[in-house]
Amino acid sequence: FLRGFPFFVSLSFLFFTFCFSLKIFRFTLVLFVPFLKSCKRAVKAGQKSKGKKKKVQTKFTIDCTHPVEDGIMKVAEFEHYLEERIKFNGKTNNLSGVIVVDKDKNKVYVTAEVPFSKRYLKYLTKKYLKKNNLRDWLRVVATTKDAFELRYFQINNEEEEDEEDND
Repeated sequence: FLRGFPFFVSLSFLFFTFCFSLKIFRFTLVLFVPFLKSCKRAVKAGQKSKGKKKKVQTKFTIDCTHPVEDGIMKVAEFEHYLEERIKFNGKTNNLSGVIVVDKDKNKVYVTAEVPFSKRYLKYLTKKYLKKNNLRDWLRVVATTKDAFELRYFQINNEEEEDEEDND
């Protein structure tokens, strides 16, 4: 009856016919289903690793027009500060061409080929302003999804308007 089948097929056939006769087939499937799923996951994981990953390139802009025109800040110093302080793989001064910091007349561009946080760039900008005692006068404002601008606080204008209204 089972001579033409290989040995493991005949054993599994006998096992399942025995399970049907005892009506414990559901219990048997519960035991075998996780094993089958783990085999499928292993095959899928192998397929995913063969594909190429997409390169994520993010470009952030920091507009320093107002403080540079007023002579309070120099773009070259800010660019140098970012190059020294940006961490890659947990180390500073380790940009290794993956993160590039460029400057224009009044703007600084940070281009990264790895995931890079906009919040981290804002943090470093605030730290630079604090170091140069500019934090009391300037604030970092997000103008677009990938751009910041350094603006002056408008405290003096508001106080003058309040004084004029009171007179």
